[in-house]
Amino acid sequence: MSSQESLTTEYEFLRHTDDVEELSRRCHTPLPDPSDAAAFSRATALLEAVAGNMSTPEEDRIFLASTMPYPNILVKLSTDPLASVREAVAANTDSKDWLVGRLTKDEDAQVRAKALMNPVTTWRMRMEGAQDERTTDEVLRFLATVGTQEGDKAPVVLAAMVRRAVAQNPHADDDILHNLASDSVPDVAHAAQHALENRQ
Repeated sequence: MSSQESLTTEYEFLRHTDDVEELSRRCHTPLPDPSDAAAFSRATALLEAVAGNMSTPEEDRIFLASTMPYPNILVKLSTDPLASVREAVAANTDSKDWLVGRLTKDEDAQVRAKALMNPVTTWRMRMEGAQDERTTDEVLRFLATVGTQEGDKAPVVLAAMVRRAVAQNPHADDDILHNLASDSVPDVAHAAQHALENRQ
């Protein structure tokens, strides 16, 4: 049997087995050193099969989603039927920005929240999150402060655009708006003041 046939056979076994102990063991087996490219590639491919097997215990899928930096594994876990697993991918700072961006559109509010607060999220996604009326108070509060902390390296113009979008979100609460009404960027402050005036 060729090494490719062997890999395919093992992949299919791990993709469909209901041997929970074996699946769990695979999740916690250290990967080979990346310098051994063939062994490393094989191991991550097999771990992708484990990640996509719904017999793999939830806590082990969450472990992989939280700790793995490898796109093939994280992509598999990003479509997991359990929101808890998708949430872990969304919070993983080793996730690619395009993958986190996809999760900012997730049907689950907590998955969207973790994705929008992940530092790898693109500014376009943050802007869309700030405008989305489904975005939670927790996330709106976070987005209302981007670019305002001392030492923050956020692009000034983009960060201000996100804060202004928060001010214009009809679900931003009064505390958020009062804070934004004293923003150092006039456009942001005016948007927040206007929103507060419309509520009186």
